[in-house]
Amino acid sequence: MSILSRKLLPSTSALAAFDSVARLGSFSAAADELSLTQGAISRQIQTLEQQLGVQLFERTSRGVGLTQAGGTYARAIAAALAEIRSASLNVMTGIHSNMLNLAILPTFGTRWLLPRVPGFVASHPQITFNFATRIGVFDFDRDGLDAAIHVGQPDWPGADCTYLMSETVAPVASPAFLAENPIHSPEDVARLPLLHMASRPGAWRHWFDHAGLSTPPAQGMRFEQFSNVAQACIAGLGVALMPLFLIDSELRARHLVIACDLPVKSASAYYLAVPHKKAGYDPVIRFRDWLLDEVARYRAQEEVPAW
Repeated sequence: MSILSRKLLPSTSALAAFDSVARLGSFSAAADELSLTQGAISRQIQTLEQQLGVQLFERTSRGVGLTQAGGTYARAIAAALAEIRSASLNVMTGIHSNMLNLAILPTFGTRWLLPRVPGFVASHPQITFNFATRIGVFDFDRDGLDAAIHVGQPDWPGADCTYLMSETVAPVASPAFLAENPIHSPEDVARLPLLHMASRPGAWRHWFDHAGLSTPPAQGMRFEQFSNVAQACIAGLGVALMPLFLIDSELRARHLVIACDLPVKSASAYYLAVPHKKAGYDPVIRFRDWLLDEVARYRAQEEVPAW
């Protein structure tokens, strides 16, 4: 390690002393908190200031206060020490070894996955789930996540993608909208307002190609989540291209209806994405095995809905 690197890594004893004085505003109070003498605290602070070449505290007759540089450093150090304490606690208690941090897609997560999760929890009570909502590709390390439910193609950099299921999409609309805008052919769909998903910019083009339409899909309202698309569609704002299994309840209740009876297999599919470094992580392995069993059971029991 270079001299500069050593200067940039003060001892944890000095940092703990600095953090305590910064929070308590007193050398004596910090000494009590850390079970040290006031002289020991003073020496730690002096050593830290010399190492950094920066004055961290202003000493007055009324006590000590942080300098501007000291205040900035104190905020950063407090966060770093909290991370170290948390990591140490996790290692000591074994919490991390039984924790699964999973990224889920909003609609797929709430409508398909989460209703099934109690079965996993019942069979693996030692594993604790932490869920985060993510759309699109992200950095697993930066976000602290172990795996993700991904829709698209199996092309996640630095991760293995396990195929889960495909989906069938079709144009849907509200009954009231269709009453005012009758659809008898794909050409009729092309003349109406189309609702788009931001994460699937080519979805309508894919459907138009299967319908034999050469005209480009019309621009229209764009949404981040399928739940918002469904609500906009129910409100009569246009025609949406929706995965049918995600709107089963709306179709059964006839809040939405098939606008054009031309279902198409989506160009996207669902995958479990796992970063290479987590491939051997036990909670990930157990979750993947359970998820594949659930998918197989879903496929076997799936019936054609009475839409």
